[in-house]
Amino acid sequence: MTSVSPFRKTGLAFAAALMLGAAPAALMAATPADTLVIADGIDDIVSIDPAEAFEFSGTDLINNVYDTLVELDPLKPGELVPGLAESWSVSDDGLTFTFKMKSGVTFSSGNPVTAADAAWSLQRVVKLDKTPAFILTQFGLKADNVEQMIRAEGDSVVMTIAKPFAPSMVFNCLTAQLASVIDMKTVMANEVNGDMGNEWLKSNSAGTGAYVLRSYKPQDSYVLEAREGHWRGDAKLKRVFMRHVSEPATQRLLLEKGDIDVARGLSTTDIEGISGNADLQVMDDLDGYIYYLAMNQKKEPLNNPKVLEAMRYLVDYDGMVNSFLKGQMIVQQSFLPRGYLGALEDTPYTFDVAKAKALLAEAGFPDGFTTTLSVRNDPARLEMAQAIQNTLGQAGIKVELKPGAGAEVLGDYRARNHEITLQAWGPDYPDPHTNASTFAWNPNNTDDAKLTGVLAWRNAYDPGELTGMVDAAVQERDTEKRRAMYQEIQQKHRDTSAFISMFQSIAQTAMRANVQGFHTGGTLDGVTYWLTTK
Repeated sequence: MTSVSPFRKTGLAFAAALMLGAAPAALMAATPADTLVIADGIDDIVSIDPAEAFEFSGTDLINNVYDTLVELDPLKPGELVPGLAESWSVSDDGLTFTFKMKSGVTFSSGNPVTAADAAWSLQRVVKLDKTPAFILTQFGLKADNVEQMIRAEGDSVVMTIAKPFAPSMVFNCLTAQLASVIDMKTVMANEVNGDMGNEWLKSNSAGTGAYVLRSYKPQDSYVLEAREGHWRGDAKLKRVFMRHVSEPATQRLLLEKGDIDVARGLSTTDIEGISGNADLQVMDDLDGYIYYLAMNQKKEPLNNPKVLEAMRYLVDYDGMVNSFLKGQMIVQQSFLPRGYLGALEDTPYTFDVAKAKALLAEAGFPDGFTTTLSVRNDPARLEMAQAIQNTLGQAGIKVELKPGAGAEVLGDYRARNHEITLQAWGPDYPDPHTNASTFAWNPNNTDDAKLTGVLAWRNAYDPGELTGMVDAAVQERDTEKRRAMYQEIQQKHRDTSAFISMFQSIAQTAMRANVQGFHTGGTLDGVTYWLTTK
């Protein structure tokens, strides 16, 4: 547990006060009544340009300073609602989507929002081709055709895709932060060397959101300020001050003292430690992270179906969630998080050493075998890996743990060099295809394909018929038929694949008792600040 000196804590409060314009006399008082002060680890932010941001902290920021054509309503989880488009339609052949723009909306600069801004914003994502661009390019959009396939026609944006997809899939993708509508005039006025304003947008905002970015210091902090007259209604609080605090113990001390309103990274121990404190509250919210084991199908005997089946019975799912993972994980044995269309909630596999031993004997390994398990050097994941090492060992599978930095472990995984790896996966957009297309789809299993974004490929796993089933499901326009298709895909995948899905994480947010209306986004969306009061 990391300790914090009085000087360090005073320094944090002083820095916060300076950024918020508070007077020195107010340094040791409660947080300002018009300001939400949050502590979280935000060092994952690579960029806050909507076309480039792909990390959770960055997309949370973007969710509050930009809007999209189609939105998710934090008060109606999972429901698609009009955003900057007041209405939309789909052609009979499923290839053309038309979005009629809402009138009277302005950017934070005062410039009016037009269909040209919206079309250009989507074109820009494809042309820049940064990490999240695949969410749009999967529809057949390319740099050399996007100006024809996404275009402004009067007060509407018209988007044509290369082949039919389920309309809900297209709409869900357009709720992702990369589809944010940005101020073309302002951004292009800050273009450097043809970068379409990318460098400028790494420290500025040009959106229509309830907040405007006022200050951003990488790996340190950011400040958002409410804008008046937002089309959705003004934000309840004038400012949001986000402070990078990575240590859970430090977050807890700041929260207990009243120096922050919200702590988003407390450990299970710290959550238990603040229970019973009438000044604090904890909100539990399922999020979209799935924790799983993946077995490289290039490595024997991990490519033996009976061995894989045996391993499914050698994870003590309930034992872990009822002990060191208590309150922060639930058992989830399918690749779709609960809350997604077609997600399965049954958990057929239990810890059963005798059954596992019998299956290993059938596979020709009555005495087990030796293997390695790669894991990110993170306390929670290491504890999980050690528990799995122990239960696999009870059936004779001797596991050497290979901890490493996140980038190192991920590098081996993407290169298909691991044996077993413990990983977590978060959806890229709120549609079942986002996980189906990575866990159960692999059209080319050769090393040369280098489909590093596809988890099935990373594990040299050929899903066989599942690839075609995934392709069919994403094109099905009937929602109930589509739901049933994803359920069947998950059932087959759960029982036969190179993956063992284990847990879905729970976001535990600790807050002062007076904080209300703070929404984390759950499994489908990003955090919402504009409805928060205190």
